[in-house]
Amino acid sequence: MKILVAEKIAADAIQYLRDEGFEVDERLGCSQDEIKGFIGDYDALIVRSVTQVNRDLLANAKNLKVVGRAGNGIDNIDVAACTEKGIIAVNTPEANIMAAGELAVAHAFSIFRNLCHANEAAHNDDFRRAQMIGNELEGKTAGVIGLGRIGSIVSRKLKGIGMTVVAYDPYVPQEKFDTVGVKRCAKLEDLLAVADLITFHTPKNKETVGMVGAEELAKCKKGVRIVNAARGGLVNEAALYEALKSGQVAAAAIDVFDKEPSYDKAPGEQHYENPLLTLPNCVVTPHLGASTQEANHNVGSAVTSLVAKALRGELVAAINMPAFGGDMAAIRPYADLAEKLGGIYYQAETVPVKKIEVEFRGALAEQETGILTLSVLKGFLSAHSDGRVSFVNVRQGVEAHGIEVVESKSAACERYSSMIVVNFVTEEGRELSVSGTIVGEDTEVLVSFFGYQADFALAPIVVAMQNEDKPGIIGKIATKIGDHNININAMHWGVKPGSTKAQSFLAVSEALSEEVLGELRAIDGVLRVTQLSF
Repeated sequence: MKILVAEKIAADAIQYLRDEGFEVDERLGCSQDEIKGFIGDYDALIVRSVTQVNRDLLANAKNLKVVGRAGNGIDNIDVAACTEKGIIAVNTPEANIMAAGELAVAHAFSIFRNLCHANEAAHNDDFRRAQMIGNELEGKTAGVIGLGRIGSIVSRKLKGIGMTVVAYDPYVPQEKFDTVGVKRCAKLEDLLAVADLITFHTPKNKETVGMVGAEELAKCKKGVRIVNAARGGLVNEAALYEALKSGQVAAAAIDVFDKEPSYDKAPGEQHYENPLLTLPNCVVTPHLGASTQEANHNVGSAVTSLVAKALRGELVAAINMPAFGGDMAAIRPYADLAEKLGGIYYQAETVPVKKIEVEFRGALAEQETGILTLSVLKGFLSAHSDGRVSFVNVRQGVEAHGIEVVESKSAACERYSSMIVVNFVTEEGRELSVSGTIVGEDTEVLVSFFGYQADFALAPIVVAMQNEDKPGIIGKIATKIGDHNININAMHWGVKPGSTKAQSFLAVSEALSEEVLGELRAIDGVLRVTQLSF
């Protein structure tokens, strides 16, 4: 598979992908039109903050399966468009948060102590320190807008230097404010009125774009200082320009712009204009939030690992999948099991399904199970779909077939700590159920199969057989398979109370040909033979 890296990430991350067997092309500094021209050749795209993964670009991405954003934000990725096309979108929200937080704090020191002005003056033989007097941060009030991961880091560091910290974030519970140890502002206006420093740490969306404009800046203390090292456009740039000129805002430090320049072009090739660049009291850096050796390594390693797993069809924590607050490594065995349970139906039956009921029992009932339901649906749809099925488009695919999906939970679970039960309701009104569990760390056990007790450890190839419950059939089946030099690695026979039929499961060393399956079906007393691949 081919992976396009459109923006700079760590070299060892690129090498990891190549070592994993992927073909990787680094094509840096290309325009949107250039990328649009060749994106159709690639299965995965890795970007940072500049490349716009929008509908226009995705229209040409006929082979694209995953988009990886090396960094925290997703404002340059049209997640809805990715979802519609079944493209998995991943980012690395934890990989560069320390770098981003430290930059915001560094900017705060810079604009309080006039460090950039002093440095430039000294390099121009001007050492008049009386003209470079600044202010101390100790005892001042910092207003943090957005108390997520980065906002919390910034709050902790600013408290550590003696600042009083207040924060505004309507989406964070009071418990988070208490844990970080900052005062909550119920309204943005409350923060603006008391802050000597305002620093932004929110995502960029329709609610936050231009959230601080001329009206809000007028409500601030005169001489307030502003840092935006989060996303361009959170503070209205035209309003900030006027406030900096008038002195309402004493100084600002801007790492991001609403419209970003190209970060790969040389000075002579760059054609970028912004009025803020003309003001001596506005410190500007070229989107350095994640530009540390540590962050480059972290985001590169994290995004390439996610992209590789997604291309292999493994479960990853994607932006356009249900939120999961638990341990992804712990839930992954159940996700694999759920996908296999969902894939059983169309390997054994042909009658269309009108409803799929997924029930989680025992300890699983206490978990977030949206990902597990998607896993069931992915297995179900993949078994009879010629198109590419991913976790992000599978629900739409199932609903497009007119199939109702119902999820339920129950704390009760006999014999096992957890169980997944999948009930397929056919158009004829029949209900066919399968269930499974995980034993130990990762042993997948088929607990029941269409009404028969199984308790059978799943294997890559399993032959499920229904036969008359009478002596001699087991021996005939084993002999027939052995005649073709195929090993039976495990087997289980189960009966249903009151039934004259038995259900058998055989784990075989290799897939049986249609010829062998036909011979098994011809054995007297064998009623049905189904080969299941997992």
